[in-house]
Amino acid sequence: MTVPPIYLASALSMWNDILKYVPVSPANILELGPNIGFNLRALRLLLPQASLSGIEINAQAVDRLKEWGEAEVTHGSILDYTPGPRRWDLVFTSGVLIHINPEYLQTVYKLMHMASTRYICLAEYYNPTPVEVAYRGNAERLYKRDFAGDILDMFSDVRLLGYGCTYRRDTKTPHDDLMWFVLEKY
Repeated sequence: MTVPPIYLASALSMWNDILKYVPVSPANILELGPNIGFNLRALRLLLPQASLSGIEINAQAVDRLKEWGEAEVTHGSILDYTPGPRRWDLVFTSGVLIHINPEYLQTVYKLMHMASTRYICLAEYYNPTPVEVAYRGNAERLYKRDFAGDILDMFSDVRLLGYGCTYRRDTKTPHDDLMWFVLEKY
């Protein structure tokens, strides 16, 4: 599968910035909701030795990730997923938490915390207070909030290492208007 170069360039730019806040290069990485894998493809280029995994609910996206062949992919909902004894150095979401009904966010936060041995990363729409936004004409489909703040408040063994943003009007590597946060378990 061919990935449009601008999407890969945007993901590479974001991950290059994020990884500056990750002092120890992760050997294994789990993305919750990778879709067809723009982030995983960028991480493959930046961290060629890392083992990549994803949990994806969309069967067609799972097929495309499996065709790519560079990541272990599990088909299913992150709300139902339990990693068993397996853990990853870095667990992240990008544009996924914004679509989770707020009543289920703690389930996902607990999964991220449990599945991570050290780093948790979020790249999501940010708002200092929770707000619902109409999404493609539908209610209850998109939410903005301080997802990183939620995790920092929920877990006493997590601290903020860094944060930044991407911007749709960036002339070199346009991306969605996201805030990203790198958290560390200690």
